[in-house]
Amino acid sequence: MVKQEPDSYPWEQFVRDKRTVWTGVRNFQARNNLRAMKKGDRVFYYHSVTGKEVVGLAEVVREAYPDATAKEGDWSCVDLVPGKACKTPVTLEAVKKEPGLRDLPLLRQSRLSVLPVSAAEAKILCRLGGIP
Repeated sequence: MVKQEPDSYPWEQFVRDKRTVWTGVRNFQARNNLRAMKKGDRVFYYHSVTGKEVVGLAEVVREAYPDATAKEGDWSCVDLVPGKACKTPVTLEAVKKEPGLRDLPLLRQSRLSVLPVSAAEAKILCRLGGIP
């Protein structure tokens, strides 16, 4: 799962762009989560701060490589393309109410910008969002 403020880069803009380089991650745990992404992995797109909801599903098309926006340090980025939008956005409230999502890192590490999602959690999020 990647998180982005909709005022900065909303799902709709991502869809119009058709592809993006996911740069700017400056937290070691989030960076490691980014580096764990593999080509073909599905990635939930979460609107943070405003909205607080999963709005779509993206796909990794290029695995981690050096982030050119980093002035210093060992930071990485990945390339993503948009996939399916949620028929029904999955709100943070809905996530909190779903027993199968009680261990979702979104609930335990809410400030982290890149989070892992298990296969079982992904299935639930897709069901809630109306994504086949």
